[in-house]
Amino acid sequence: MENMIINHWAVLVCAIFNMVLGAIWYSPALFYSAWKRENNLTDEQLKKSNPAKIYGISFLIAFLMSYNLAFFLGDANTDWQWGLTAGFLAGFGWAAAIFTSIALFEQKSWKYILINGGYIIVYFSVIGFVLGIWR
Repeated sequence: MENMIINHWAVLVCAIFNMVLGAIWYSPALFYSAWKRENNLTDEQLKKSNPAKIYGISFLIAFLMSYNLAFFLGDANTDWQWGLTAGFLAGFGWAAAIFTSIALFEQKSWKYILINGGYIIVYFSVIGFVLGIWR
């Protein structure tokens, strides 16, 4: 695959963006209260979590997802439009779809599904755009 183009800096930025988007998406200004309520979590429970473990593993997973999409978009003809489209399709058609299926079996609410599914779709769409434009 001699025409494969992967910008490793773009992949790193996309992984960092995952953390930034999550901080905004799940902040009190947006969906924190609803997300907490839909998960039946209290502030006390959340304070008992291990942030180093959660953020460390989450970053590694974001890095893996970013590289995975970068390989799918590695063709030399990829541009921002195809990146955005492919990112949206990966987020909506794969990631959010399987998340929704699992959440339905877990008897989660539609509010829960929309909050988390929306995050997934936005994340993949944006990283597809970034990987498509930053060649």
